[in-house]
Amino acid sequence: MKVNIFWFRRDLRLDDNAGLYHALKQDKPLIPVFIFDKLILDDLEEKTDRRVEFIRLALEDLQEALVQKGASLEAYYGTPMEVFKKLLTQHNIEKVFTNHDYEPYAIKRDQEVQHLLKEHGISFHTYKDQVIFEKGEVMKDNGDPYTVYTPYSKRWQATLNDFYAKSYPTEKYFHNFYKQSAHRIPSLKSMGFKEAGIPFPSATLDEDIVRKYDKQRDIPAITGTTHMGIHLRFGTVSIRKLLQTAQELNAVFMSELIWRDFFQSILWHFPKVGEGKAFKADYDFIKWRYAEQEFERWCKGTTGYPLVDAGMRQLNETGFMHNRVRMVTASFLAKHLLIDWRWGEAYFAEKLLDFDLAANNGNWQWAAGCGCDAAPYFRIFNPTLQTKRFDPQLHYIKKWVPELDTLDYPIPIIAHEAARKRCLDAYSKALKQPR
Repeated sequence: MKVNIFWFRRDLRLDDNAGLYHALKQDKPLIPVFIFDKLILDDLEEKTDRRVEFIRLALEDLQEALVQKGASLEAYYGTPMEVFKKLLTQHNIEKVFTNHDYEPYAIKRDQEVQHLLKEHGISFHTYKDQVIFEKGEVMKDNGDPYTVYTPYSKRWQATLNDFYAKSYPTEKYFHNFYKQSAHRIPSLKSMGFKEAGIPFPSATLDEDIVRKYDKQRDIPAITGTTHMGIHLRFGTVSIRKLLQTAQELNAVFMSELIWRDFFQSILWHFPKVGEGKAFKADYDFIKWRYAEQEFERWCKGTTGYPLVDAGMRQLNETGFMHNRVRMVTASFLAKHLLIDWRWGEAYFAEKLLDFDLAANNGNWQWAAGCGCDAAPYFRIFNPTLQTKRFDPQLHYIKKWVPELDTLDYPIPIIAHEAARKRCLDAYSKALKQPR
C-alpha cells in the first residue's frame, strides 16, 4: 500500500501545523516520523542537555495523542540520510511532507534528502510554519530585503491580514493517519544522554502576562515574560495562535514576534551571519582580546558586576536568562571585556533552552554593534545604571548572587570607564582602517 510521510522537526504538535495539514489532506495514509539527528546530537558535549530531554518529552505527548487515533509516531536515532534509506525499504512511499527550516545546515540536509527521494520517484513538499512571514514575503518596494527593524515591522504589519493569522484545522483529517501499533521512542540513554529531571515552562500561554507585557517585560525579578521561547523553538505551540493572542491583548508582545520573523529573514537573505561572519563586514577587523580567564569569569558569573553575574548564573542553572539581562551580559562581554562576540554566541547556543540560530546570532550581533540595525558601537550598557533602572531593590540579583556585599564577592573585573574607553578606541581604530 502506498503511504505518505510527514517529517516532524521544529513543529512538534498535531494542532495548527501547516505541513501536517497539507499531508493529512492527501488521499494516502500518513506516517508521522521524527529523526533524532546524530549529526547534531553527537556534537553536543553536555550529555544532560535539557533540549534533547524536552524534545523527547514532546514526542511522548505526540505519541500519546497518535495512539488514541490508532496511529504511531516512528522515531529514529541516526542521520537523516540513513533514516530515509531505511524508510524506503520499509514503506512504499509516494510523497514526503515537512515544514521549512531556514538554517544553513537544515537547507543542505533537506537538499540531500530531496535528491535521494527524487532518485526513487518520490516528491518532497515543504511549507511555511514556524514564522508568520518568510523569505521574500516582506520586502522593500525595490525587491531588496529589509535590514532595519522599524521599516520591516511597518511593512510586516501592513501586509498582515486574517489569512496569515488563521490556524490550520488539522483535526478534520486525523482519520488519515496510517493505522499501526505504537512504536517505541528511542530513550535518552540509548542516544548517550541523561535526564536532568528539572521541569520545563508550561506550553499554556499566561494571558495575564501578555496583557501586562509592555509594563513588566524589563523587570527580571518577576515573571513578566511568557517563557514561550522553548515552545516556539521546537514548535510545541503555534506561532499563529500566539499572534492571535498578541493581536487581541498587547502590541508590544506582538513586536517580539515581528523581531523573530525579522531575524529569520536576515538569516535567509544573508546566510553568512549564520556562518560566523559579522553582518557589517568592517567589524571583522576589530582586534578582540582572546582573554580565556576573563571569558571563564563571565561564563561562571564572577565578573564583579552583579547584574551580569546574576544573569549568567540564572542561565547556567536554568537554561533561561531574562531578555533585558541577555542584552546587558552580551554587551558586557563584547564591549567591557572586548572579547569576540562569537565566543558568547556559542556559549548561549550551548546553554539556552530556547536557542535559535537566527535570534541568538541577531541579538549577539546587535549587542556587539556589528549586526543589522545594531546598537551603535559607542552605545555601551552601564550595568550599574541598568541595575538601578530594572532591579533597584536587588531582588533579582540577590536571588542569584547571594554572596553580594560579602568578602566572597569579587571586585569588578575592570572599571566601567576604563572598559568604555578601551572599547571605543578598539572599535574606532578598526572601523577607520582603509579597506
